[in-house]
Amino acid sequence: MPYAIQTEDKPGTAELRASVRSAHLDYLTANKHLLLAAGALTGDDGAGGHGGILLVDTEDRAAAQRFIDEDPFTKAGLFQKITVTRWRKAFFDKERLV
Repeated sequence: MPYAIQTEDKPGTAELRASVRSAHLDYLTANKHLLLAAGALTGDDGAGGHGGILLVDTEDRAAAQRFIDEDPFTKAGLFQKITVTRWRKAFFDKERLV
């Protein structure tokens, strides 16, 4: 089963997020074979970012933890909270799986 990783930025880190975003996207691109989905959490107007959700396709919790630990956002100290949770696909890509 994959893992869901949810991150929450520290307050007042919009400039840090913007400055590291390119390296973060390069990291995700280099590891896209592990990603089912990934994206930023934004305001209702779609502006800004204040965290993210990543669905990582691995059966190993340690691998999911390593994945987020190696993310440039994590290394830059952007996050105040990271939650790694095993995730069961019930509906995926518009298909019911259970």
